Amino acid sequence: MEGYMKSVAEQMEVIRRGAVEILVEKELEEKLAKALEAGQPLKIKAGFDPTAPDLHVGHTVLIQKLKQFQDLGHEVNFLIGDFTGMIGDPTGKNETRKHLTREEIEKNAETYQEQVFKILDPERTKIVFNSEWMGQMSAADLIELAARHTVARMLERDDFNKRFKGQQPIAIHEFLYPLVQGWDSVAMEADVELGGTDQKFNLLVGRELQKQVGQRPQTVLTMPLLEGLDGVNKMSKSLNNYIGITEPAGEIYGKVMSTSDELMVRYYELLSDVDLAGLEKVKAGVQGKDGGLHPMEAKKALARELVARFHDADAAMTAEQGFVHQFKQKEIPDDIPVVTLAEDGPVWICRLLSEAGLVKSNGEARRMISQGAVKLDGVKLADSEQEIQPDGEMVIQVGKRRFARVVFNAG
Repeated sequence: MEGYMKSVAEQMEVIRRGAVEILVEKELEEKLAKALEAGQPLKIKAGFDPTAPDLHVGHTVLIQKLKQFQDLGHEVNFLIGDFTGMIGDPTGKNETRKHLTREEIEKNAETYQEQVFKILDPERTKIVFNSEWMGQMSAADLIELAARHTVARMLERDDFNKRFKGQQPIAIHEFLYPLVQGWDSVAMEADVELGGTDQKFNLLVGRELQKQVGQRPQTVLTMPLLEGLDGVNKMSKSLNNYIGITEPAGEIYGKVMSTSDELMVRYYELLSDVDLAGLEKVKAGVQGKDGGLHPMEAKKALARELVARFHDADAAMTAEQGFVHQFKQKEIPDDIPVVTLAEDGPVWICRLLSEAGLVKSNGEARRMISQGAVKLDGVKLADSEQEIQPDGEMVIQVGKRRFARVVFNAG
């Protein structure tokens, strides 16, 4: 395992990427050092309840982090919560969740396995089900597990606390969810557990239960909840701001191209396989710095990467060709003016609009950008301070009727 030969510092650089919190970071460094010395990989755990048949890219943030651990040579355990799924995770809920049937759980679990292997290496991934140990527990065992935590500690959890104060019902079985998730870590002897920031309470319960049984407590690594296409709310099918991994290739490509430059950088950090040096080039391009990757090209590269991941490389190229063709056919008139500019460095977008004859002043340019009325190669701009890297040619649109094809010649 070549990746596993990386130093602790190199591994931590990869592990920290995009992470919100690592508890406790020093403990993780010690575990990595001992793993290197012993030639024994760490056991990495992430659990997913199969509560819906299809995943969107927001769900893959954790899977992408699992892949990074996998590429570093560690043992990845993808836990399907077929037992916890029947309880229903109360995280973020203001009411008791509806129960899923065993048939629904099994059907969704089968779909999850198909989808995660679009990211993880099936030869190096252990798929486990928590019914393997929870299903063997007797009523007495479950009571003993429940005795390991107090109601007071449970009510420290934000969503339980709000429901309690609001006099909204909390079913007894909901208190079992964090305990069962925590016991999964005991049963698996996990070294590291990954989860979203909303799962922090549950992950810490796992640490506590491991301490109680004499295991070394797992390191908790939390990842952010991915913003949806609106750039504000958590990605969600109910808000229709999602990119589904089973959607058609053209749909995935087009949705990625619709993101703002800032959101694109966020998606690169959390979803892309591009290395840290490549990520810095993307960030530099958005900031208009020399040596950076032009935001439009970066966006196309990310769209191709995600389509290729969830479909294949041919589908990615076809989707890109279709996007370009659709843009040219549907949005750009045949007789738009061509403006040639002699530029060999970044150009302030407001000056570019002015020199292309699309606005009368920089002030008008700022106003049109703030109103969301400016598009560069079909992608809406949001930052009036953005600098554009000269790159062959591009089509600029202001409002519904003002177009210009700008051709750059080095000055």
